Amino acid sequence: MCSPTRASLLTGRNHHRIGNGQIAELANDWDGYAGEIPKSSALAPEVLKDYGYATSAFGKWHNTPTIETGVTGPFHNWPTNIGFEYFYGFLAGEASQYEPNLVRNTTSVLPPRTPEEGYHLSEDLADDAIDWLRNHQAYNPDKPFFMYWATGSMHGPHHIMKEWADKYAGRFDGGWDEYRELVFQRAKEKGWIPGTAELTERDARMPAWEDIPEDERAFQARLMEVAAGFAEHADVQAGRLIDEIDRMGYGDNTLILYIWGDNGSSGEGQNGTISELIAQNGIPSTVPQQIEALNELGGLDALGTPKVDNIYHAGWAWAGSTPYKGMKLLASHLGGTRNPMAVRWPAKIEPDTTPRPQFVHCTDLVPTIYDLLGITPPRTVNGIPQDPIDGSSFAEMLTDPEAEETHKTQYFEIMGSRAIYHDGWMASAFGPRAPWLPGVPEGIAEWTPDQDTWELYHLAEDWTQAHDLADSHPEKLAQMKELFTIEAAKNSVFPVGGALWVLPLHPEDMIATPYRSWNFTGNLRRMPEPVAPRLGGRANKVTITATIPEGASGVLYAFGGAGGGLTCYLDDGYLCYEYNLFIVHRTKIRSADRLAAGEAEIVVETQPTSTDPRGPLTISVSVDGEELAIGTVPISSPGLFTANDCLDIGECLGGAVSADYADRAPFPFTGHIESVNVTYTS
Repeated sequence: MCSPTRASLLTGRNHHRIGNGQIAELANDWDGYAGEIPKSSALAPEVLKDYGYATSAFGKWHNTPTIETGVTGPFHNWPTNIGFEYFYGFLAGEASQYEPNLVRNTTSVLPPRTPEEGYHLSEDLADDAIDWLRNHQAYNPDKPFFMYWATGSMHGPHHIMKEWADKYAGRFDGGWDEYRELVFQRAKEKGWIPGTAELTERDARMPAWEDIPEDERAFQARLMEVAAGFAEHADVQAGRLIDEIDRMGYGDNTLILYIWGDNGSSGEGQNGTISELIAQNGIPSTVPQQIEALNELGGLDALGTPKVDNIYHAGWAWAGSTPYKGMKLLASHLGGTRNPMAVRWPAKIEPDTTPRPQFVHCTDLVPTIYDLLGITPPRTVNGIPQDPIDGSSFAEMLTDPEAEETHKTQYFEIMGSRAIYHDGWMASAFGPRAPWLPGVPEGIAEWTPDQDTWELYHLAEDWTQAHDLADSHPEKLAQMKELFTIEAAKNSVFPVGGALWVLPLHPEDMIATPYRSWNFTGNLRRMPEPVAPRLGGRANKVTITATIPEGASGVLYAFGGAGGGLTCYLDDGYLCYEYNLFIVHRTKIRSADRLAAGEAEIVVETQPTSTDPRGPLTISVSVDGEELAIGTVPISSPGLFTANDCLDIGECLGGAVSADYADRAPFPFTGHIESVNVTYTS
């Protein structure tokens, strides 16, 4: 789940009201989009800890402001300072499943094994959670515990070992339209959706499977096979954790809430990609370009490996949200806001496969937990008066499928896409961008929410938003729109679309460190990209003072990861620079001669040649004042290369930025680095 959903899930408050109207990287000055959970909205673990619970969190944590994620903090917004006594995972929206930048409590740690040794993040998170449980039982066997466990799946990148993906070989060759029909029929047969539910149509702007050229279909099908293997593997790790809870004797009286999804299936892969963040940076590419770059890395077998950051075509996300119209990043339609949840509590709840049709929102989990435990939400936490909780308890629904619906009104909004639910009705406005369309949305600079067309659905009779009633019920639509305005005002949603300020409109305003120069002494390990100097787009000068041995090899610095970044390194004495534009395009610069042994001052200068934030860059490399090579990066990254990778000096500890040294990673420098100075030059 992304940071807005997690903030609501763990506080019981609406996401804009607690400053999480978008992901942390896109925070801005408007109250609803500030990117920091206020202390007046304490997380459930903070409250439960005061009631005697042991608390822990594992995996994805995307609610710490990005400029606070470095090893020196500040730590007041890290998990262990907002309620969790123990944390192991990553402080970002996504991470490589093979080479993540990990944190234990407030300490940066390296993965315990390499990909070649069989490391995978989902397995590591399950292992660590099981270890925590065993320690808990050893030291505090009678103390209740609260655990939050969130894998990186199904968020991109879709990373999984080949044998897991191969289990689904050929299963998706019929394409997303066919798969969607199969899922719809199976969901009806199992009773998960009403028998009267209708399968909604594909948006006209999304290609049908028949529109995909024959020579691209194997690529698209394999992306889904990898995704399916990734999903099953994550589910198995969750099962391991639950099995351990049972084995330890905790299972009977442990309430388990298992929510599956990434805010609906994610269409952020757009046309299918080998590097997910190319879309987030608004850089268009073609599928043939993706396939050509993939073939250089080993073809279809490279999908799911550390070499790429692949995520499937949005058509598969649409199919994954069957039978709804929406997907992640659409607040207007179910599929982008509805996720399945399974609940288990043997001591209190009889097994019951009857789906609950009542409307429930993620803000309801905290009040439900408090209700079940007999806890009255505290008026103050750590001396700070608390905001009211927005959610409502659904405890009665757990034992009574016919229980009255308690959550009557709920707004939704993300990047201008929005909706309002009230007592069985939903009004929706699609917003200015379709998540599956590449590049900067057409006309986004002139868009205003006043121009959007609203739709109206009676969900009590139309489970899938198949029939727009806006024309036949104008009074009801007007009432719903007015209700949205009221709820938006109460929850700091205005300006609607406030999350669009940074990307795609003002990437120069992305939250960043205030510094304009840095002096690094010796090697540097794991400086998160949001905290580090922006080497990939801003005019800058990197000056390296180093001792170069004969035939020197190794990384001088690496910024980003395998899915995108830049790096400067030596290879058998030759000085090399590479700008990896999300794998699709690589600019490589190499000295004509080997560097002489001895002390050297190496300078890499980056200069944009236009005002376009995605425009070309001139890269020049010199040693001791003599220019050795110069090159042009035709398209640059206006934002982040990665969500979770870093700046490393002296070796490349994350994904290998250059495929040319991937088999030698982390490729430590064989000489000695005295200092690295970075300065913005404009």
